[in-house]
Amino acid sequence: MAVDVSADKASCERLVSVHRWTDKLMTFRTTRPAGYQFVAGQFARLGLEIEGEIVWRAYSVTSAENDSELEYYAIVVPEGLFTSKLDQLEPGAPVWVEKLSYGFMTPDRFVDGKHLWMLATGTGLGPFISILLQQDVWRKFEDLVLVHCVRHADEWSYSEQLAALQVQARAAGLTARLHLLQLLTREPAAPGKLQGRITDLLRNGSLEAATGLALDVDNARVMACGNPDMVTEVREILKERGMTPLRRNGGGQFVTEDYW
Repeated sequence: MAVDVSADKASCERLVSVHRWTDKLMTFRTTRPAGYQFVAGQFARLGLEIEGEIVWRAYSVTSAENDSELEYYAIVVPEGLFTSKLDQLEPGAPVWVEKLSYGFMTPDRFVDGKHLWMLATGTGLGPFISILLQQDVWRKFEDLVLVHCVRHADEWSYSEQLAALQVQARAAGLTARLHLLQLLTREPAAPGKLQGRITDLLRNGSLEAATGLALDVDNARVMACGNPDMVTEVREILKERGMTPLRRNGGGQFVTEDYW
């Protein structure tokens, strides 16, 4: 018997495609509900029917705001109820998309600043892909710094797309500079990459040295997404530098979101 989901709450969409980066990392796309709105950096709630019930999970949207489809970046959790089911789906399978979007980690909330720092571990990269696909963010900031920390080099998903973004931005007349810093923690880093955790490289100045940009109160605005331990430590480091969390009524230099 079909599960009853309120049409006011969610729309039954279809899985369009699945791209597997590794045996545990995947990007998948769904059709987009009519009238669905989101701001780059926000997340959606998706539902799958499992044993006669709809199981819901939150995933950051990685597609551009005006994309005709919705894209997400996910890790398959061993024995995880939702991702184990997701891992078995073929294109055409039903996926429920809640009609509301969520989250406050969006760059439009910053009222000033010259350099946008985006710090991600693992699949915390997802919202930053969507953000970098928006031309407005390339106009708002002079420099865009994306830091992606993973355990193994094959987990650097989206590398080719990120490398192409600067070329595409130049062709569109956008002048912001994109700095892509890729970090490894479990194996030696190749030339041009960095070794170590985000928080360690923040504390010893390696991230600033690699970009030539100061991560300071006046110019830097920071977004951090990923492992909760990383996010907590980043908050502490930024507060030590005199930065404050972004406030709803304006002001503040950083915003964070826990995301595995």
